[in-house]
Amino acid sequence: MSSFEPTEEQAMLVDAVKRYSSNDLRPAAHDADEEREFAFDLLEKGWELGILQASIPEEYGGFGDHSAVTGVLAAEELGWGDIAGGLAVMAPAAYVIPILLGGTEEQKKNLILPVIEAEWKPYVAAFNEPQFDFYAGEMSTTAQLEGENYVLNGEKVRVPFADKAESILVFANLDGKTQAFIVSPDAEGLQVGEREALLGIQALPTYSVRFENVTVPFEARLGGEEGFDPELVFASSNVAAAALGVGLSRGAYEYARDYAKEREAFGGPIAQKQSIAFMLAEMAIEIEAIRLLVWEAAWKLDEGKEDASHAAYVALTGASDMAMMVTDRAVQILGGYGYIREYPVELWMRNGRGIPTFPGLVSV
Repeated sequence: MSSFEPTEEQAMLVDAVKRYSSNDLRPAAHDADEEREFAFDLLEKGWELGILQASIPEEYGGFGDHSAVTGVLAAEELGWGDIAGGLAVMAPAAYVIPILLGGTEEQKKNLILPVIEAEWKPYVAAFNEPQFDFYAGEMSTTAQLEGENYVLNGEKVRVPFADKAESILVFANLDGKTQAFIVSPDAEGLQVGEREALLGIQALPTYSVRFENVTVPFEARLGGEEGFDPELVFASSNVAAAALGVGLSRGAYEYARDYAKEREAFGGPIAQKQSIAFMLAEMAIEIEAIRLLVWEAAWKLDEGKEDASHAAYVALTGASDMAMMVTDRAVQILGGYGYIREYPVELWMRNGRGIPTFPGLVSV
């Protein structure tokens, strides 16, 4: 990377997201987690920042060129505020970005504008599956060409807002290759299950969705008859999830650091105790290291580098491990308070555990 300095447009967007996360998202996180829901007004306020719209070219209704770097800068700030809220605000990105990256020109012009031109609406993606060894390159959900239609069968999990989705982008195995299909939530054979009870991100409503001989027209296939290369979409989602993890970890570190400076024991602030100081130092080092990996992966995506997919996967793996280390130590530093729901670190630890499963829920 030749420069770490954001452009003027990036700096303005990041500043706006930072203010939203600080003034709105984080203050609402605890109650939203307890109540298992974010107020629509809060989601709409985040949507109006134009994070997704800034990555959509003008010919498709947006006001900027697609940039993974811009996306991860914004995602980190959302993760700092609250990951569940960030995933909710950016749920439509998991629907739109694959269309932008892999759709035909006609699909881009017809499908993107309805999502970004109006208020926040639940356009979502169905990506993850319930198998313990789930691998995005070998989906168990299948698509078969029958005449002039595709027929989908299988099950998806962690589909946000599936009970009220406007449209669903479904990833499935077609002749051994992962492809995606635009599916109406009213399609015959599509069944939305009960809301899932998860360890973290409880404010984000997610559902299982079953597909039993769901028929979609030939033109519903992303990329048309030739389909699309899913690797770029996978990488985009991996780096987005990693950026959210960096933001969450940064928030946990800063909270623990400030607490340690104020909490006094044995004659002084506990931040001056070697064991605490060493933990804080290691937390800070890991956050900075993984942030650079995320930025590099996003830059490689924007530059079309051959190893961009590998870099994005490395960033996600690193962010997943780092988030668990940082949030666990934040809980330790707060001592008994770290285990109490009144303090945010236990929430961040629960949310951080899910980072490896977030690809498919968000894209940049």
